Amino acid sequence: MNRKISVTGHTSLDYLLTVESMAGPNQSAPIRVCETQYGGGAANVAAAIARLGGEAELISPVGRDFESSGYDEWLKNFGVDLSKLYRLEGETLSKAFVITDSHSNQTTYFYWGAAAKLAELEPPKTDFVHMVTADCRFNAKMSQVAGFVSFDPGQDLVTYQKEPLNTILKNTNILFANRHEIQKVTEISGKTFEELQDTIGMIVVTRDKEGSVLYENDGERITVTEIPAIMAESADPTGAGDAYKAGFLVSLIKKFPPVICCRVGSVTASFVVEKIGCQTNLPNWEQMKERYVRYFPASDLDGSG
Repeated sequence: MNRKISVTGHTSLDYLLTVESMAGPNQSAPIRVCETQYGGGAANVAAAIARLGGEAELISPVGRDFESSGYDEWLKNFGVDLSKLYRLEGETLSKAFVITDSHSNQTTYFYWGAAAKLAELEPPKTDFVHMVTADCRFNAKMSQVAGFVSFDPGQDLVTYQKEPLNTILKNTNILFANRHEIQKVTEISGKTFEELQDTIGMIVVTRDKEGSVLYENDGERITVTEIPAIMAESADPTGAGDAYKAGFLVSLIKKFPPVICCRVGSVTASFVVEKIGCQTNLPNWEQMKERYVRYFPASDLDGSG
């Protein structure tokens, strides 16, 4: 099966700041590293999918600085299909200011820019969509016109309302969330985690260094599987979650079982943390396989290309 994965959400410029410790109110702190990188959850996932050999289509609002910043050419070089971008010449790209301390704690300030127009835009019909953190009203509409929905609520979850979130969850086939986000999903939706498991076929809860947990509902019972994280020398944790989802989705398209999809996601994420920037150290499929067999059975990926 060769299916295009459409990815919706943010495309942004990331300003990555590394500090020893976070400054409190009315305080300042020295910045040890300051980097400007290409980012945005949707663009990160699309780039990682394309790098792994998948077919990725980015559906995202971008501003007049998309080309002048070099981002347009950057994504084309990965092989990402940009034909369905919303090019809003009166706007600028989203901007993320990500502050990481020496203990890998992060604080993010986000300027929506062109993405603030998402609620006004109409999503195209898609066969397979991965919805990254973005405006909940746009995602609700997208979930209703897509054939298969993968949903990652992410940090924008704090802006979601009950009705559009429940519309999304009703149409979701795979839900990705970290342990904090899954709690917030239950609070906003009014549904218990058990109720989510009853209605969504697959839920993947990521737990940073503790790995991830896969919940599968086959209609008769729910299977729970723990997947270990792959330890790597971390230069910057930003974007690891996006790479995990890309690895998972490309493997799913290749018809691997969900547990192996999670393992591929974990391995893919381990590359990203080794360098600063969400898209600077993305592996191709062969590089991922080479590392995969150090931690998991080589037979898992037999016959994969």
